[in-house]
Amino acid sequence: MYGDLISEIRAELIRSADERTKGAASRFFKEDMNCYGVKAATVHKIADKYFEQIQNEQKQTIFLLCEELLGSDLFEESTIAFEWVYRMRDCYEPEDFEIFEGWIERYVNNWAKCDTLCNHSIASFIGSYPQYLSRLKAWTRSENRWLRRAAAVTLVLPARNGKFLVDILEIADSLLMDEDDLVRKGYGWMLKEASKAHQQEIYEYVMKNKKVMPRTSLRYAIEKFPQDMRKRAMEK
Repeated sequence: MYGDLISEIRAELIRSADERTKGAASRFFKEDMNCYGVKAATVHKIADKYFEQIQNEQKQTIFLLCEELLGSDLFEESTIAFEWVYRMRDCYEPEDFEIFEGWIERYVNNWAKCDTLCNHSIASFIGSYPQYLSRLKAWTRSENRWLRRAAAVTLVLPARNGKFLVDILEIADSLLMDEDDLVRKGYGWMLKEASKAHQQEIYEYVMKNKKVMPRTSLRYAIEKFPQDMRKRAMEK
């Protein structure tokens, strides 16, 4: 039954694709982009349409369908999968952390996939199970660039809401000298969002570390500071 549903989704994505959208996506990402070329609004409509057919199924069944979509490596299918996963957030259980971690390891290969899963689903999971922050911090030591970025971007929305400041600074410390540009941008973004509720603490952190903090991370972190604070932070 659900094999037919996946086939229907793929057929609809093929019908909705156009070369201009595909070309724009390829230019937007630094990594190789495997996609149909379907506009984001259309992908979300398709996700809505087919979720109605499965919304009463068990979480395990829905997660298996998501994994089948993720296995294609097509960007639009990952978008649908991660949207469905987020809709199941009220059903998350502690053992789901290993599932999410495995998905990053196996299926995430660009920053958009990473951020879509982490900003929404994994952030919601951490909100329900903050004891897993220690597992999140362990990602900062991974050889997988996407797990390292995930450690930071998972906390972007909680940071915006003033949560987990101590943990945010610990993650920033762990990633401070990371050589990967997308990891640097990820933790800089996390610090920027934390500055909205904890401006002084983030300012002090930046000033303490600015001599060694990569300029990319620093620019992201201070983006929401007043002009005079930005100027002082950027001084050599």
